[in-house]
Amino acid sequence: MLEAGRLRPLLSALLACAALSGPALAADQALIDAAKKEGQVTWYTTQIVNQFVVPAVNAFEKKYGIKVNYIRADAPDVILRITNEAKAGRVEADVFDGIPTSAALKKEGLVMKYVPDSAKRLAKDYIDADGFWVATNLYVLTPGYNTSLIKKGEEPKTLQDLLDPKWKGKIAWGSANSSSSAPGFVGLVLAEMGDEKGMDYLRQFAKQNVANLGVAARQVLDQVIAGEYSIALQIYDNHAVISAAQGAPSAFIPMNPAFVVMGVMSATKDAPHPNAGKLLIDFLVDEEGQQIFRDTDYMPVDPKIPPRNESLRPDGKNWRYIAFTPEQADAAMPKWAKIYKDLFQH
Repeated sequence: MLEAGRLRPLLSALLACAALSGPALAADQALIDAAKKEGQVTWYTTQIVNQFVVPAVNAFEKKYGIKVNYIRADAPDVILRITNEAKAGRVEADVFDGIPTSAALKKEGLVMKYVPDSAKRLAKDYIDADGFWVATNLYVLTPGYNTSLIKKGEEPKTLQDLLDPKWKGKIAWGSANSSSSAPGFVGLVLAEMGDEKGMDYLRQFAKQNVANLGVAARQVLDQVIAGEYSIALQIYDNHAVISAAQGAPSAFIPMNPAFVVMGVMSATKDAPHPNAGKLLIDFLVDEEGQQIFRDTDYMPVDPKIPPRNESLRPDGKNWRYIAFTPEQADAAMPKWAKIYKDLFQH
């Protein structure tokens, strides 16, 4: 298990607007020319299509005249799809994103080493030390709730509050082996409390009959919004804000600590359009792409572009966080998933 004391200092600058940042670097003209000759790029994405992917694709196509073919899938499906393509010798994806995707696929030798020039202004924590991925945005995972079913001020505010018998049968989470599902919550508890106290807590929490949903965190929140459950665990706080802005009874809980992880992007080894893929990564990491993240209520990694809604970002004091690199989460996931299976899947 990754120890909490060792995790807390990691990515310490992730959620602060860094004072130091270099100038934005334009994509190399030779890369642009090579990408335009390829004419298209295929992007396997875990992002929400209408919220982020479409605006990003439209901006990239307008700027470079390169067609973007995108396929939306959850991270486990992206990993499986790229793995199967490689085994069949027919790689279709040029680039892909997600939380665990790069860490899993680089172990299989399916990721190209590439860090765009635009990433040079970012903190080193945002760039894989081995050069296989670069962060595009941050995710803050925390509980969300239905504001029609729970009045504001009456929502559970602490991990201990979640043990209250009144929430029994009213809580849901995703069941996938993912940071944004039940195993991620298990990992957060262990990192916060340590193994012994954390396991004691999880055994108590197992009595709450949490609903195991075989869907992504976005869909867990959707079911809570629909009134199927009152509370969603391990959801993205920006999703709750996006839904609330559209009139849904949705809010997130700044519960201590939040689970923070990076959304990262990589180029696929043996990609059919490698230059166009590299250019798309460069675009999303550069200021123009980072502004799109901000304008669609995501949290950019660019130190000069804060989130549009500052409440989404833990301040490290009143709202603490524990940050995990993709590799840390990937390494710990088997243990987290086993604990989840043993305690919560009946």
